[in-house]
Amino acid sequence: MDLFGNATDWAKNFEPILTKYKGTKHPLEYHNLYQLMVMVVLSAQDSDANINKIAPVLFQAYPNMESLAVSNAEALFPYISKVRNFGTKAKWLLEIAQTIQKDKNIPLTMEGLVTLKGIGRKSANVILREAKIPAEGIIADLHVIRVAPRIGLIPETKDGIKAEKQLMHVLPKEIWGEIGMAISFLGREICRPQPKCPECPINSICKYYKNIKG
Repeated sequence: MDLFGNATDWAKNFEPILTKYKGTKHPLEYHNLYQLMVMVVLSAQDSDANINKIAPVLFQAYPNMESLAVSNAEALFPYISKVRNFGTKAKWLLEIAQTIQKDKNIPLTMEGLVTLKGIGRKSANVILREAKIPAEGIIADLHVIRVAPRIGLIPETKDGIKAEKQLMHVLPKEIWGEIGMAISFLGREICRPQPKCPECPINSICKYYKNIKG
């Protein structure tokens, strides 16, 4: 049931974007699970583009969890000083590294990931999706939080956890793994703050588009 109490076949309705974006790699330019985890933590309230810019030099200095685990905040600062809230994020990364110790110990469950500092459900969902682990939730990033209410999927909210819960309630589990990222890519490319509605592959099912067309 959607926002309006209608039983909607969202899996069928979202087929155009699920097909378009299926398996598309996350915009963070990582090369392994360790890099992805570090970049996901750093990207909170910052842009993927900024994190991609600082990543090569950071990973040259800290190629794995072991090298990070024996470091300290002062040594880490020069590599991440252009990242928003870098002081807090340095503490989180060092605590994660000291907890995990080795790359092979990175947990690949929602429960295991959210116990780590700086990793909430959104970050955990991204890591699980990129690692091709069956979804335990739906990625609800800033793009999804903006686009899902616009389409008419969920009521407007600024709260990512609330948005994810509502999406999980509305959407069938078989599309959880890809739908969050598909909506996110749609939000990055087409359904921007100023949306390019005529280009949208799902404008026929969109509440916003129906309203502007009258």
